[in-house]
Amino acid sequence: MSSRPVLRVRKSGAVLVAALIALVSAVPLAGATWALAPILLIPLAVLVWAWRAGTDVYADELRVRALIGGSRVPWSRIVELAPDQRGRVSALLDNGNVIRLTGVDRKNLPLVLAASGHPLGAPATAE
Repeated sequence: MSSRPVLRVRKSGAVLVAALIALVSAVPLAGATWALAPILLIPLAVLVWAWRAGTDVYADELRVRALIGGSRVPWSRIVELAPDQRGRVSALLDNGNVIRLTGVDRKNLPLVLAASGHPLGAPATAE
């Protein structure tokens, strides 16, 4: 397996910028008294989530990352990638479990499939 992903899919950069603005805006409020200092944790958590969460596409696997933790799924275990009504894409695994692919939507699904090396409509096969 390669150490660098072929494609990295993340949430919109607007979420990251909004979280940064919220963090900076909360500093004067939190600085007013120590009792309000935990308010900084909310925009900080959103900032870390926006920076970290996403899906990394490798030739042999997908890595889905969240705020805390993540999942590694080999392409051979993925039966289907399908969008829901809201356009968010999930992976159906061979054991019946479903994993939501963070940051992947209907628009960038062809990019994910192209980066994986699997043609559109063709199932992943075990080598």
